[in-house]
Amino acid sequence: MTIISTTQKRLICPSCGTQAKRVSPLTLRALLKDEFASEFGDGNHSSCGSNGNGDTGCTPISDDTGWRFCDSPNCDVVYFSETDDRAFVKSQLHVSVGVKEKTGDRPLCYCFGHSVASIKEELRMKRRSEALEDIRAKMKKPGCRCETENPSGSCCLGNVTKGIAIAREELGMSDETVPTRQTSPESSTNRGELIAKVGTIISAIMASACCWLPLVLLAVGVSGAGIAATLEAYRPLFITLTFGFLAAAFHFTCRPRSSQTSNGDCCSTAKDGCAVPNGETKWRFSRMTLNKAILWSVTLLAVLFQFFPKYAEFVLANREAANETTAANLLVRKTTIAIDGMSCEGCAAALQKTIKAVPGVLSVKVDYNIEQAMVSTAACCPFPNDEIFKAIEEAGFIGAVR
Repeated sequence: MTIISTTQKRLICPSCGTQAKRVSPLTLRALLKDEFASEFGDGNHSSCGSNGNGDTGCTPISDDTGWRFCDSPNCDVVYFSETDDRAFVKSQLHVSVGVKEKTGDRPLCYCFGHSVASIKEELRMKRRSEALEDIRAKMKKPGCRCETENPSGSCCLGNVTKGIAIAREELGMSDETVPTRQTSPESSTNRGELIAKVGTIISAIMASACCWLPLVLLAVGVSGAGIAATLEAYRPLFITLTFGFLAAAFHFTCRPRSSQTSNGDCCSTAKDGCAVPNGETKWRFSRMTLNKAILWSVTLLAVLFQFFPKYAEFVLANREAANETTAANLLVRKTTIAIDGMSCEGCAAALQKTIKAVPGVLSVKVDYNIEQAMVSTAACCPFPNDEIFKAIEEAGFIGAVR
């Protein structure tokens, strides 16, 4: 007999065919209009309050109550009997059933006053909704009254989670892009971090431009006269900017990020919509690791550019051992030329390469520290005076034979 009785119970909505949830008669008595509520006794069951473990929240109804709640927005039936044809529709309640509405205010949390409309306003102002956090905090004190306030008679967090998604969709928002005039702290931090890293690279490049730019100009056949000396005057400024941007990049990348985790969730299953995404922590870790890797790469590039003038001579100078040996074994003429206008070792390397390209020059050594060039030519041939000084002038320097 027990099996037959259970089978004959109505568990789906007679109007729309949706699987319905158990609801306490206390909920019907509290929310139906007076002329319909009088048939339901007070009862003594309460799903709100302590669950026996010291936590506050709502415990699911596990006993047969004889009544079901339909949350489908596709029909007007709110409550129906499991054993007969009795049913109550939206108009017979003295509150609006938010989950069955598709437009308007649509209340979601009846205990603490959250609705789709209030969540939409919150999203416009703050980019995110704190409704879930607010509800969890207030469930501890003063506590919820879901059984007599919420038409479903149970915890509202699952409905609030769905309501946030609905509000985002209706505002045309997504998790990645939110059309709001206000900028969140997280997006401001990301933008500041990017600006700091880009600024570090650009200022470091400009700090060494007095050395590498003349080399680039010479490579394309353009005279770099005067540009090295001009850029050298601004080198201290660019060095200061480089380290300033680098300090800002470390600040934005390595400072602790605020956490928005919450405890005390009354929901016990993912179906309630209250679970935290499992990949969130992993994604945050991966993004932080990537940002730090980029930061250290930027730091390395900044250091390389900053000290470019110190090692440019070793990188750019054309030192061919065979030519040096040839110059030592031949009868050579060594001519010393004073050079004016060099601002770093990079300038010396560029000039050395330029003079070495002059026909008749066997080898050349430009010394930045003593500001002179030692040019070796064959003793049997005229010294290519005009060609060498023309090359020095085109490189942007002034030369004189000592």
